[in-house]
This record gives sequence, C-alpha cells and structure tokens, in this order.
Amino acid sequence: MNHLSFPILSTLIFFPLLCAILLMFIRSEGGKNDELLRKIALVASVVEFLISLVLLKYFNDSTPGMQFVEFAPWVRSLSINYFVGLDGISLWLVIMTAFFVPLCVLCSWTYIKEKTKYFLISIFILESAMIGAFVSLDLILFYVFWEVMLIPMFLLIGVWGGERRIYSAVKFFLYTAAGSIFMLVAIIYLYYFSYKTTGAGTFNLLDLYKLNIPITTQLWLCAAFTVAFAIKVPIFPLHTWLPDAHVEAPTAGSVILAAILLKMGTYGFLRFSMPLFPYASHEFIPVIAFLAIAGIIYGALVAWAQPDMKKLVAYSSVSHLGFVMLGLFAFNIEGIEGGIYQMLNHGLNTGALFLLVGMIYERRHTRMMDDFGGLAKVMPVFAIFLMIATLGSVAVPGTNSFVGEIMILVGAFRAYPVCGVFAVSGMVLGAVYMLWMYQKVMFGPVTSEVNRKLPDLNKREIATMLPIAVLVFVMGIFPGMFLHKMDSSVKYFINQYQQKYEMYEAEKSGNPVATHLKGFKIAVDSDAAFHNGVYSRGR
Repeated sequence: MNHLSFPILSTLIFFPLLCAILLMFIRSEGGKNDELLRKIALVASVVEFLISLVLLKYFNDSTPGMQFVEFAPWVRSLSINYFVGLDGISLWLVIMTAFFVPLCVLCSWTYIKEKTKYFLISIFILESAMIGAFVSLDLILFYVFWEVMLIPMFLLIGVWGGERRIYSAVKFFLYTAAGSIFMLVAIIYLYYFSYKTTGAGTFNLLDLYKLNIPITTQLWLCAAFTVAFAIKVPIFPLHTWLPDAHVEAPTAGSVILAAILLKMGTYGFLRFSMPLFPYASHEFIPVIAFLAIAGIIYGALVAWAQPDMKKLVAYSSVSHLGFVMLGLFAFNIEGIEGGIYQMLNHGLNTGALFLLVGMIYERRHTRMMDDFGGLAKVMPVFAIFLMIATLGSVAVPGTNSFVGEIMILVGAFRAYPVCGVFAVSGMVLGAVYMLWMYQKVMFGPVTSEVNRKLPDLNKREIATMLPIAVLVFVMGIFPGMFLHKMDSSVKYFINQYQQKYEMYEAEKSGNPVATHLKGFKIAVDSDAAFHNGVYSRGR
C-alpha cells in the first residue's frame, strides 16, 4: 500500500488547469509577453512532470488494484462522485501524458506566433482532461473528462492548423462526439441496471465490475462502448478522421493526438469494455481481431503510398494501433502487457516523428519527400534523431517497439495463430515504408540549393528530442523496469476476466450451482480486496 499523504492525483489533474487560469491573467497585447508566457508554461509543465514521477516512488508493485485513491461526493442524489485512482495499467499512461506536454511547449516555441496565450491555455486544459480520464473511477466523471478533451483539441486543429483546419477540426469533433453519445447511453443504462439489481444506482466503476449483467444486455452495452473507443483508437474502417486531423494540426497537436489521445481508445477497452462486459468482449474477439489485422496491413500499405511525410506517419498510427488492439484482445499476459507497452512505444516513436517532421517543415514549409534528399549531409544531428525514431518504429532489436511487438505476437500466436501470421506482415511492411521515407529524405544528392542552406537542429530542438531518443533505447534494453509496474494489475485483470467469463459460460450452459459459486467467489474477492483506498487481490 502507498503511504503518500497528499492528494497527488488531484494535484496532477488540477495543477495544469490552475496554470491555464494563471495564463489568462497575463496580458499578451500584440504578442509582447509571448516569451514570458512560453517560459511560464515550460516551467509549469516540467513541474507537472516531476510531480508525476512521485507516483513511481510510492507506487506499490505488488498491489494489483487501485492506489492513490481519492473519493468525494459530487452529486449525492445520483450517486455521482469524484472518485479517482491509479493502478499498473494506467500508471505509465499518466506519466507519459505529463512527459509530452513540456516537449509540446518547446516544439511550439517559434512555430506558434499568433494567439500564443490561448494556444498554451488549450494545451494545459487538454492535459488536465487527459490525466483526469486516465484516473477516473466514476463513469460520469470519466465521461466529463472524455468530452472536455474534445474542446481544446478542436481549437488546436481549428485555430492553429493548416489550410483545411476547419474541415479537419469539425470532422474530428463529429466523429468523436458521435461515438460518445453511444457510450453515454450505455453509462446511463448501467446506472439503471445497477439500481434495478441492487436497489442503489451507481456509477462507481469498481462496484459495476461486480454486477452480473445478462448476456444479451452485455452485447448491446459492449457494442455501444466499442463504437466510442473504436473511433478514438481509431480502428479500421473508423480511422478516416485521423489523417486529416494529423496533417492539419500544428506539430504539438499532432504529438498530443498520437502520443496520448489515441490511447484513450485502447485504454477504454482495457479499463471499461473488457471488465464490465467479459462475455460480450470475448464474443467480439473475431471481429476485433479481423479489424486489427485489416488496420495493420491497410495502414502500412497506405502509408507506403504517401508522398507527404506527415501523412505517412499518420497512416502508420493506424497500423501500429492495430497491433495494440490485437494484443489486448489476446486476453493473455503477453498480449495485454505487450499492448500496454506498445501504447507507450507508439507514443514515443510517433511523437518523435511528428516533432521531426514539424522541425523540417518550419525550415522548408513543405513535407513532400520529393522536395528533399541528401539531408544527412546538411543536417547530421537531425538525421541521427530521425534514424532513432525510424528504428524504433520498425521494431529493431534494442529499441522499444521490438519488445512490445514481440510480446503482442507471442500473445496473438497463443490465442489465434492465424492472426499472428498476418500480423507479422505488418512488421515487414512497417520496415519498408519507414526506411523508404528515410532513404528519400536523408540519402542521395542534395538537388535543391535551398536544402543546402538548411540549418541543423538548435539547442532547443535537441533538448526536445533527446529525452525521447534516450527512452527509445532504455525501454528497448531494460523493459523489465516498466513491465514490472504493470505485472500485478494485468495478472489480476486476466484472472478476474477469466473467472467472470467462466461464470457466464456456466450460466449459458444451464449450470446454476457453478454460476452461483463463481459469482460468489468474485464478489467475495472484490469486497475483501477493497480496503483503505486500495483495490487489491483477494487472498
């Protein structure tokens, strides 16, 4: 059990919001105070990241359930509460969120020249909502944070984006909001069902885990949650909003979208859909596995066909997140831990690629690969960082993605070997299109006089890229230090999932004794485990 006395999760949620409020009171007439605003934002975001590292010191590796729990009534009449907590599944996602915001401030230092104050305010509000969503244990609280994320991201794309920014922002908003409506209906029905079953309606996620939801009801509710999360991932063929949003967003927006926001979908499956609806999730495996494989291959092939570097990286996300979904729905320790690890890896590698594309775009105002060539001679430091990000993306041994993809493939071969075979092709295609991009941009003769005069990365840009480059190798060489933190939570998740699935199988086969005993065991384990703010495994 952790022994941290102050509310660290509330601090992580609301400190960025306080920073946003502070920035509102600083005048920015004609951009006179933009430098001051940037420095305040950078210091504040670094402080937020340092606070997030405190979680590692006090996090109990042996506790599989929720830690740092905070609870306060919010709307008593509807049993809506401010209820937050964190386990091994969400720990690294929270830290990664705090890690990327300072980098987004740095990469926007000279890129964002207009309405800088409002840009930074949007970044901080977005950070607050993202962390809130990762730690929410009340469904309404989660939904509030989920919806709040849309507003600043809509502004980042629509105000500071490219030529088609309004179209892309509206498309992003409509897709995500449409999925959210299905999820809201399912949340409300869960409250009604809990009231009908127990006599006391609740939005408490840990209490809802204990419900024995009928199979038919599960299928409908799981479908509603799946639509919302599938759009957010995004799963093929619901991915069409993503390339537009990435291409038109400013660099910081693309980085946050790739590194954090897309993980809301995969995290949503793991935290909500699977444990709430275990039987329905199992029934959806063939569909999800097929769509994941389709996304892996389709995303890779379309990325290979792109002349625009940013579009190539955007479509690569569809492919990489197909791997994540394949791992999660393997429902074994290798697949799920590999899926979580690959969420982090994708955030680092794709975030790095978007940062580098943004840096070259600032210099040349083009992202077309045909406009470059031979840049390794002109910008050697840039070439090194792009090579590291490329090697990480294609899962070269010693880099972070190698660990994640190998674990996912092992999990997939254990669960459904045919899908594992098809998934391997995604690794091959990934190497093809990433190395093809690197060759076209970095090697060959320098054909343009403009390219000969391009300046290499400056100190600020090196400071932005260096932490990611280091982590690519640290996570590839020492994966145990990251996987160990999530191990207990993932094992407990799989154990509870299997018990509940077996209970529903017994119920479906007409074995009431087995159903009663299995249901009783789950309820006893859950009730005995939740003690003093820690939701841990029952012994």
